Amino acid sequence: MPTWTALTTLPQKPPAEALGEALEQLEPAPTGVGVFEMEDGSGLFEVGAYFIEAPDEIALAILAAAYGAKDFAVSEIPETDWVAHVRRELHPVEAGRFFVYGSHDADKVPEGAIPLLIEAAMAFGTGHHGTTKGCLEAVDKLFTDGFSPHSVADIGCGTAVLAIAAAKVLNLPVMASDIDPQAVDVALVNASANGVAGLVSCVEAAGFDHPAIAEIGPYDLVFANILKGPLVELAPDVALHTKDGGYVILSGILNAQADDVIAAYKAQNLGLHARDEIGEWTTLTLRKAS
Repeated sequence: MPTWTALTTLPQKPPAEALGEALEQLEPAPTGVGVFEMEDGSGLFEVGAYFIEAPDEIALAILAAAYGAKDFAVSEIPETDWVAHVRRELHPVEAGRFFVYGSHDADKVPEGAIPLLIEAAMAFGTGHHGTTKGCLEAVDKLFTDGFSPHSVADIGCGTAVLAIAAAKVLNLPVMASDIDPQAVDVALVNASANGVAGLVSCVEAAGFDHPAIAEIGPYDLVFANILKGPLVELAPDVALHTKDGGYVILSGILNAQADDVIAAYKAQNLGLHARDEIGEWTTLTLRKAS
């Protein structure tokens, strides 16, 4: 069955969200609508909808004009077995001691590596994105240098690959959270598939906003692999929930955005320990002053 997409951009979040809500009232109705801040540093918001019937392009044009958006770009997507396609395209990733792979590559796990089984169909954070790989390499460096945390939090965990990696190395409980309930389900499935179901807990929460997170904290190590805007907003909470002398690993940051994030966390007594780039993405390792 073919699928159609309709995509546009506009510069502010409130009208973007309002346009997203208006799209849901169209006939034929979209099967899904999303509003996302673009990751290219432009400050624009992308509004997109998916349809299983050809959308009404006149209605889309009227909506775009009404909300000050660019004209919708409408495209028909041919039928594709996307999971099979992604499996063919994604290869295992080595990040320090960690080896991220799908079940179709189970025979490729190197001896001595710490395997992280994350299926291609399992949402964001398979390890192939520069931000996830950067976080895994950053924490591997800390572990190699002798850092041994007793409490770990993975905020905005996605597939929970970072929480799982920490649990496997440290053999201790790790707290994860995500604002998306589907991501929470995926995280728990992945923890079970990796043999750490008893160690990784995941709750639905925005940032640290859950009693279970506060109960275990403050933390020796905090991951937050999200986007620049939320990271800057989270800076005071991250500082509050990080122990003195503890480390924070941040990503989801375009290289040009890194200085702004560093400044926001420096103001919260979290100084730069390491800064690494993979392609267009920066990973920051910060340490809270004692």
